[in-house]
Amino acid sequence: MDALIPVVNKLQEIFSCLGAELVQLPQIVVVGSQSSGKSSVLESIVGRDFLPRGSGIVTRRPLVLQLVNVASQDDRRQAAGGDNGFAAEEWGTFLHCKNKIIVDFEEIRQEIVDETERMTGTNKGISPEPIHLKIFSPHILNLTLVDLPGITKVPVGDQPVDIEHQIREMVVNYIGNPNSLILGVTAANTDMATSEALKLARDVDPDGRRTLAVITKLDLMDAGTDAVDVLTGRVVPVMLGIIGVVNRSQHDINVNKSITDAIQDEQSFLQKRYPSLANRNGTKHLAKTLNRLLMHHIRDRLPELKTRVNVLTSQYQSMLNSYGQPIQDHSATLLHIITKFAAEYCHTIDGTAKNIETSELCGGARICYIFHETFGRTLESIDPLTGLTTLDVLTAIRNATGPRPALFVPEVSFELLVKRQIKRLEEPGLRCVELVHEELQRIIQHCSTNNTQELLRFPKLHDAIVEVMMGLLRKRLPVTNEMVHNLVAIELAYINTKHPDFSDAAMVSASVNSSQAEALQDGSRKWKGERAEERVAEERSRNPGTTELPGHSRGHINLLDTVRYTPPPPTPIPYPHRDRVGGGGITVTDPVLSPFHVCRRWACTRWSLEEREGVGGGVGETPFETSPNSERPGWSGF
Repeated sequence: MDALIPVVNKLQEIFSCLGAELVQLPQIVVVGSQSSGKSSVLESIVGRDFLPRGSGIVTRRPLVLQLVNVASQDDRRQAAGGDNGFAAEEWGTFLHCKNKIIVDFEEIRQEIVDETERMTGTNKGISPEPIHLKIFSPHILNLTLVDLPGITKVPVGDQPVDIEHQIREMVVNYIGNPNSLILGVTAANTDMATSEALKLARDVDPDGRRTLAVITKLDLMDAGTDAVDVLTGRVVPVMLGIIGVVNRSQHDINVNKSITDAIQDEQSFLQKRYPSLANRNGTKHLAKTLNRLLMHHIRDRLPELKTRVNVLTSQYQSMLNSYGQPIQDHSATLLHIITKFAAEYCHTIDGTAKNIETSELCGGARICYIFHETFGRTLESIDPLTGLTTLDVLTAIRNATGPRPALFVPEVSFELLVKRQIKRLEEPGLRCVELVHEELQRIIQHCSTNNTQELLRFPKLHDAIVEVMMGLLRKRLPVTNEMVHNLVAIELAYINTKHPDFSDAAMVSASVNSSQAEALQDGSRKWKGERAEERVAEERSRNPGTTELPGHSRGHINLLDTVRYTPPPPTPIPYPHRDRVGGGGITVTDPVLSPFHVCRRWACTRWSLEEREGVGGGVGETPFETSPNSERPGWSGF
């Protein structure tokens, strides 16, 4: 029976090193209000001063205290690691100090303070991370105690505003363990019915089967009162019992009164004030009771603990066997796993993988579906004229012509409207890239599932492979999107109207070409200019003395019929106001004639001929002069 507690302590150390509490081990949890005397009770049980002291909250991290009894010299040498020269009788070790042996208990106290401040700082905050301390001594009994921060109500100084909630949550987490015993500490000079420790203990242990009450500061009760009713359980009954103790006062601590002397004074006080209860109270009786309760509790929980440990052992042994034999060549194994994963990824895309899904599309088949079905149908559903109204077309045409009226449709407006419609193809392309990227990521997870047996052996390698492949896909995603942008930009940069798909333009071109071919084949159908030349030649043959253009009355002219007209030799035209025009008349000699010059030349020639023939009423009279005030007769219409 005495070996049960050391075995549980060993299991507790192992689980603490693993960082996970897989099994809830039996232990004694000390709960009490702030300054109720919890630390003094623990020091009295150990027999040495080793816990931090001060005003306010001092214990700010759970302290898992394992007491190991080493009665003989052989036990002490074995506990010290087999050092034959080790002669200390009492010492302590911290789990975070790699079992460094500390003989000076003042150094143990300072290490607790330093480790607490390392985790929680100096602002009086708390942390649920425990400190593991093991004390070896021949004067103690085998125990496992957990000292928790004292329950407080109001935050002081720079403590968090929810300090009460944090402490309560921590306490409930420890005493909620069904394999733990609850040691509720309450001061005798307070009302037992208002004890916070017993209230929390009753919340998690309604039957009281795991709760032991400790009444401290019996010597500080008011004069004329005693704790007989409290110690006998008449006020608040506790199933495991109620034990009263007398702690050292602050004056005793200041004058360095030893714990041994304090225990003797405690026995004298109990014999004097409570003679009938003296043998059932005191620090020594408390230590023996805790040792007995803990051993009996471990014995009762041992079958369950053994079953739980065996199940965990079987599970982890099976997991260990699944990892295979030890690896000799690490580089070859690493290359083999990466190559196999890459091949499986390629096979999934090509559709040649061993494990083919039958419930849904995956891999290359899904990518094919995205391109041909999703993306293809999206493109087919796009109406080229969506969002393009007649008003938009007319507005674009008028804006492209500027201040001049439009005779033909400007190409600028056409390109503007077409580019706006082509730009609509960019969004479906980017969405297609996104869908393919998501499917490539799903393939990575699919390959990881199929290679679980090998990759499970190296979970960090599996995570690294997945992270690298995800990073590569994320790295190529912006480049692919940029390529889609460039493809659309290429189409926007040049509108190829000669492309075979440009059906309307091809139809118009074919219509024009067919009309020209028919005109060339039919000799009777000639161009307008050719017919004008024929009429001029025929008119000259009938009236060789006239220069009037055919088919037109005086004062009217068709500019298109004058393009191919061959003028007569330049003849000076007499003009009555020759001093204004200079010289003896106007001579038209420019072979490149604009319509204005042709009209002017024809009008002047006509006026000269009529003057010679006596038409118009006299020499020098201009028959087409519209106004007697015209500055230049015959020019008013031009």
